[in-house]
This record gives sequence, structure tokens and C-alpha cells, in this order.
Amino acid sequence: MAGDALLAANATVVPLGSGRPTREELLVHYPAKFTWHELKTFINSGDLGLLKRDQKLQERYNLWLVGIKERYGSSANYLMNFRLQWGKPDTLSLLGSAVQDMGMSTPPVFEPLSVEGWTVPRELPPLPADAPAYFSESTPPEYISIIQNDWPYSVPPEVEHTLVWTRIPIFHSTLVPESIRARVELDGLWGFTGNDSPPPSPSTLPACLPALAEWGFTLDKMIKSEKGTAEEDELVRLAGVPVNNFVKNRWKEEEWETAWFVNPPRLQSVPGLAHVHVFARHK
Repeated sequence: MAGDALLAANATVVPLGSGRPTREELLVHYPAKFTWHELKTFINSGDLGLLKRDQKLQERYNLWLVGIKERYGSSANYLMNFRLQWGKPDTLSLLGSAVQDMGMSTPPVFEPLSVEGWTVPRELPPLPADAPAYFSESTPPEYISIIQNDWPYSVPPEVEHTLVWTRIPIFHSTLVPESIRARVELDGLWGFTGNDSPPPSPSTLPACLPALAEWGFTLDKMIKSEKGTAEEDELVRLAGVPVNNFVKNRWKEEEWETAWFVNPPRLQSVPGLAHVHVFARHK
């Protein structure tokens, strides 16, 4: 009862708005449904579709998206013409981050469109001939936009949900041989940094199912590849090494523990524009 009274008092102090939520709104009106352990278990389960946004926050997002499409023509136009600040620190986030990006001062690859042109379908400019073949820890900042997820998944309040958008491909034939292509295209890539202990075993997923009850999830609804051979598992791990190295370089392991993933094509919000989800918890 005391907890309910405190929640009601906080809800009065923090009014519920519309559009992108503030951190205070997330804490009071959309409290985390997943623990850090559960979050890591979902990522390591093999089905990245288990990661969810609070259902009420999802409804708010859907309403916001209607206005975004009216103004910009599409969510992709919104991202490319406004939200993604190529080569620059994220100054548009309402959530903020404890990580400071140093050296991200390269001018954007192209200037934003005028207000009148926001609804015009827009393509990214072609990559120059000397652009890297695939994303890695050495990718130049002008090809990267690191932003806080304005609509984060239902993660604990101490966990930052960051998106690393990149114009450079993450899935590349050099990294993803034909023998694992179908698996990566179905499952995506994921990894963990900043912890010497292994991540939770996928076999422990059933113990985390209560956290997914309101989404109606059951084990028979999982979408994932069949268990691969040890050789295939190693190839998948190697395919994720460049992303893992980038994460380790930005979120120093002595300060941060992270869980990251790259959605498979079936779950990508903007096909053709790659991005990494990084969940980071300060130690």
C-alpha cells in the first residue's frame, strides 16, 4: 500500500506528457519490467524479438509516429533528415548519457533538408570508394551517429539504451560466410562485455518467462535457428568481433558492463541502415 501511495504521489509530481518521454516519465509511468539478468538472458536466448518496450509506452510511440510520418513522410526520413547527427555528439536526446563522446566533431556527411523538403523520400549519399568495407572499432566518426534510444526497451533505470547507427555495413560477406548466412539473417548478432562471468545460459530462459507474461510469450513462439555446430558457433562469434571491439572501446570494461545486439534483417526498423543496440550498466 505504501508503495502504491508513493507511486501515485510521484505520478502527480511528474505529469504524463506526449511525444518522446523524459527520464522522469520513464521512471514513474513506465517502470522497468525486466531485470538486468533477464535482459541478458533474453539477448542470449537466440531470439532478439523477446526484447520489448513497455506496452503503454509502445502505444505512446505509435501515436507519436503518426505525427512523425505526417511531418517527415516516414520514420526513415525523420532519422536521416533530423535525428541522426552524423559525426556529432547526440544533442537532441531527452534522456542523456554518462558516456562522453570525444572527437565526434566531424561535419555531417550532408546538410539537413529544409522544412519544406522534410517529406521528400531521401536516400543516403553513396559511400566513397575509400570507405571501410564493414563496421568496426576503427570506423571513422563521419559514418556513425550514436544516440540514446528515445523509446527504450523496458530496462532497469540504471541501464542506458544506446543506438549506434552506421552507414557502414555490419553484415558483410567478409565476416559472414555462406555457411552461417541463413543463421545470422534469422538470429542477428549479439555479445557481452565488461564481465568475466559468462552470460546467462539460454537454458535458463523458462525461469524468466514471468517477465514476458503480459506480452503473451511462450517458448513455442520463439524464432531462432536450430543449435549449430561448434564450428558454426565460432564463426558467428567471429562475425560479431568488430562490433564487440567497438563496444569495448567506447564503454570501457573497467567502468561498464554491456549487452549488445544487431537485429537480423527481419527485425530492422530501417532496412539498409545498420545499427547496434547497446545496453550499458555502470559498475
